Formats: sequence, C-alpha cells, structure tokens
Amino acid sequence: MSADDPKFVVQMHRARRLHFDLRLEQGGVLVSWAVPKEPSIVSGEKRLAVQTEDHPLEYADFEGTIPKGEYGAGTVSIWDHGTYEPIVWSDDKIEVVFSGERLKGKYMLVRFKRAGEKDWLLFKAKG
Repeated sequence: MSADDPKFVVQMHRARRLHFDLRLEQGGVLVSWAVPKEPSIVSGEKRLAVQTEDHPLEYADFEGTIPKGEYGAGTVSIWDHGTYEPIVWSDDKIEVVFSGERLKGKYMLVRFKRAGEKDWLLFKAKG
C-alpha cells in the first residue's frame, strides 16, 4: 500500500434508520453504498449494500449533523477509513483489499441482481 492508493471511508449514519455508508474513491468521486448492518469482519458473512449517488471526495472527512429537512438528515461519524487496493472493478463485481483500522484484507461487492438494480452483497473474502 502506498500514499497514492485510493481512499475509503465507512461512515456510521444515524438518519431515519441507523446504517453505514461505504464510500470508495474512484474516478474523482466517492462511489457509495448504504449498508443497513455494520460491515462484517468475518469471512463470508454477507451484508446488503444499496448503491447510492456518488459523493464528492471532500465528503470522506465529514463528521457532524445534517440538519432536519435536508437529504440524509441525522448524525454522521467515521466508523472506519483508510486506503484500498483495487483488484477487480467491473459492472457486477468489485474486489478490493482494505487497509483500514477495522476493515482489513480482501472484500468483495457483488451485484445482487435478483434483489434489485442497485443492490449488492458486501462480504469479506476468504483467504
């Protein structure tokens, strides 16, 4: 891993429902997913991840309160952050190696077509 590796952040977002926002730096933006349950550090334990709109890179450092009446109203705190090494980045599969404080090692996002167009499965890969 080097300082040039792309960044990732997982933000705990206490909005209408508590969820976690996974954001990966890619192509000058943060490609983003809402993950209803805390990302797992156990190999093979799957989490739903619903792709949301891309966010600006500056959002990776955001912690604070989004005011009532605004999109995403609630409190946001950083749950984990670091860099990642992309292994595969395709329309249906993203494989990365995270170097974070909590998320470490190989993780995969796989499109879950049966569930919906924006639905993916997030899990720590074995090995």
